[in-house]
Amino acid sequence: MDPVQRRDFLLAVGALLAAPLAAKAQQAAKTARIGYLSPNAAAVNPRLVEAFRQGLGDLGYVEGRNLLIEFRSAEGKSERLPALATELVALKVDVILSGGGTLAALAAQQATRTLPIVIVAVGDPVTSGLVTSLARPGANVTGLSLLFPELVSKCLELLKQAVPGVSRVAVLSQPGAVPERTEKDILKGAEVAARALGMQLQVVEARGAEDFDRAFSQMTSARMDALTVLSTPVFSSERKRLVNLAAKNRLPTVFSFREYVEAGGLISYGPDLADLYRRSATYVDRILKGTKPSELPVEQPSKFELVIDLRTAKQLGLTIPQSVLARADEVIQ
Repeated sequence: MDPVQRRDFLLAVGALLAAPLAAKAQQAAKTARIGYLSPNAAAVNPRLVEAFRQGLGDLGYVEGRNLLIEFRSAEGKSERLPALATELVALKVDVILSGGGTLAALAAQQATRTLPIVIVAVGDPVTSGLVTSLARPGANVTGLSLLFPELVSKCLELLKQAVPGVSRVAVLSQPGAVPERTEKDILKGAEVAARALGMQLQVVEARGAEDFDRAFSQMTSARMDALTVLSTPVFSSERKRLVNLAAKNRLPTVFSFREYVEAGGLISYGPDLADLYRRSATYVDRILKGTKPSELPVEQPSKFELVIDLRTAKQLGLTIPQSVLARADEVIQ
């Protein structure tokens, strides 16, 4: 074998030996490991999980081929979130998606200051300390926010338009569901909006489902004639019971998300959560491709929806003005 043939032979052998290693490395690089941290089980809002999966699918990710999602749910028990977040960090996932509110996002942030975190549906990530600013997140957290103070004000406005006679409105709140400063901002915004609409507000607290009966009894005793609910993961998981209690006490109620109306509530106005979860997949994809979270501004909702259930309106003896119905994205007959 002459020197040239020997060189070619050695190169060929080297290539053959390296090929399996290169293929293995390429395969490993193509498998994205995502940690999905949620305060509730996927069964509570299955369409949101599916929307996230769809968003990833549109970007070329397929579970079992180049995608692995590690789901961790607190099953409605927020005290479990820190341990679950730590577990995801220990699994060395590439990105953590924190879905469903501020507490899950804070638990993820406390578990790691280096692993990228994409938040979804957080009311005020700046006030909560998750990011430095919406435009410049500053560390390992970015994603999509909710604009809760403005949202509550809009819900009160729609309630007044849909049921013009309401004047005494209860606000159902879960203490500790968001940081204290965020809660104060939300309630302050609600008070300002209520005064402008000629409404009187009364905040009624419920930490969980065990407090619902007492809370509605308090509303009845105070002669409230309508209700708005500050949605939390706990309230969302118990939305059917909340809707039933509102009907039983004949309280026209406005919610922030369509899931409540689909469960029998009267009106909802707020961001399309499925759209937020679908869009969160874009953040995950960009991070997996090398973009730092600090370089991705936090987005605010761009798609809102008004949903009205006329069956519930009929049960309450209400006639929703045509001017309100005409603006609805969906009217359930």
